[in-house]
Amino acid sequence: MGRVRRILWQKKIWDALAIKRALTRITYEIIEQNKGTDDLVLVGIKTRGVYLANRIHDRIQKLEGVDEPVGELDITLYRDDRHDASLKQDPVVNSENVGIDINDKRVVLIDDVIYTGRTIRAAMDALMHVGRPSLIKVAVLVDRGHRELPIRADFVGKNIPTSADEQVAVNVIEKDGKDSVELKALPK
Repeated sequence: MGRVRRILWQKKIWDALAIKRALTRITYEIIEQNKGTDDLVLVGIKTRGVYLANRIHDRIQKLEGVDEPVGELDITLYRDDRHDASLKQDPVVNSENVGIDINDKRVVLIDDVIYTGRTIRAAMDALMHVGRPSLIKVAVLVDRGHRELPIRADFVGKNIPTSADEQVAVNVIEKDGKDSVELKALPK
């Protein structure tokens, strides 16, 4: 288990209305870049990415009148930064199934925050394990910079430059009881 980190201060960046606007804009961009919704599937990265994917799905349904498939992706097995090889414990595989067919589909991977790029790399590995999409795009609510891998988001709600001792917390009503994006300073 990771250690609990004390918060020095926090600042609200976005409220529920701002998140709604950003997701609406991202939805329009997804439809526009895809030239419609043909062969489009949405895949949310657990946990908060799934809730955001469902919200984008609902907007696509209202705008285009189609019910695009939404999958859920658990990347625990594919993480390279969440388990210690020296421990006598194997990484937990919660599910290798996305729940939808991604073969020859245009997949939009959806997550709350992109930081180092490692989560997206793990998600792409997991996707390729279950199928072969024709295209993978990435949508995130917040891009906070600090990449360690050459990965970028195609659809971004907001760029929030941060330092290494700050954390971006995305809260969703379905899990956290509120919609907000907060910047928190953590001790070094």
